[in-house]
Amino acid sequence: MKKCSNPKKKKSHCNEKIIAFLVSFAIVFVVAFLGSMFTKDDVKSAWYYENKPFFTPQNWVFPVAWAILFILIAVAMAISWLSARPYQKAAVAFGYGANLFFNLMWSFLFFFMRLPVFALVDIVLLWCSIWYLVVFNWRINKTAAWLLVPYLLWVTFATALNLFFII
Repeated sequence: MKKCSNPKKKKSHCNEKIIAFLVSFAIVFVVAFLGSMFTKDDVKSAWYYENKPFFTPQNWVFPVAWAILFILIAVAMAISWLSARPYQKAAVAFGYGANLFFNLMWSFLFFFMRLPVFALVDIVLLWCSIWYLVVFNWRINKTAAWLLVPYLLWVTFATALNLFFII
């Protein structure tokens, strides 16, 4: 990824970087907001408290963790977009689009619809999409790949929570 600070670089390249970061944060913010709309009431429900696994963190941990993760996702997305060659842009858009779709669908299926089995299928797809992004980003920008590792680890833990919620 080229730096804006170089005075020899065109102003349009600096604008491209700013736009990429703004668009990435906007997209991730919308997904985070919609996901929170599906989640906010049900984390306090009897259904959730009666079924949650013994190793579930306290409720305050989740919004803190997700705020950090969504920032990392947005930064990784922007870096990926800016680092990708023109023929890789479609794969970047598809990879992050699919990932954010699975992310949003998990909140919808698990909390709003209260379908933890379907949510488990979704979270496995989410995990696979994160793995794809890490591997794909490794080829175009290692920083973007590393930024997604905490997300992969958290979703691994969340997959265990989802599984133990069912059994």
